[in-house]
Amino acid sequence: MRLSSLADYAVVMMSASARQCGCRGGVTGRLNATLLSDETGIPLPTVQKLVSRLSSAGLIESTRGTGGGFRLSRPAAAISLADIIEAVEGPIVLTSCVDEGRHDCIIEENCRVKPHWNVVNGAVRGALAGVSLASLSAEVVA
Repeated sequence: MRLSSLADYAVVMMSASARQCGCRGGVTGRLNATLLSDETGIPLPTVQKLVSRLSSAGLIESTRGTGGGFRLSRPAAAISLADIIEAVEGPIVLTSCVDEGRHDCIIEENCRVKPHWNVVNGAVRGALAGVSLASLSAEVVA
């Protein structure tokens, strides 16, 4: 299992946002895409694309115009790694056979594992939901 580059960049960007805003405890300060691009090395068009997706998912609030920018919509401790990944990738599932209406698997009729995939998907999502943005943006002490 591997995250797409876009999901990885979203995690890096949100972590930088939490550090820059001082948002680990509360929701304060505003950022702009250029500042985040400069800090993270993520190309500006990609940051702008991610701002749109993260805003649509309700993870950041965006304001246009003078004094505009964006900020986390809630404290970093209340945003999980699962929230960020799902904002970019959609629901966290390891196989497509659990999607309603999908019937593209050649062994679907005889598969004895399919009924268990929802449990596995839930466990993976639960693990990712247990990691907060606050913990991802904290300084690591060696």
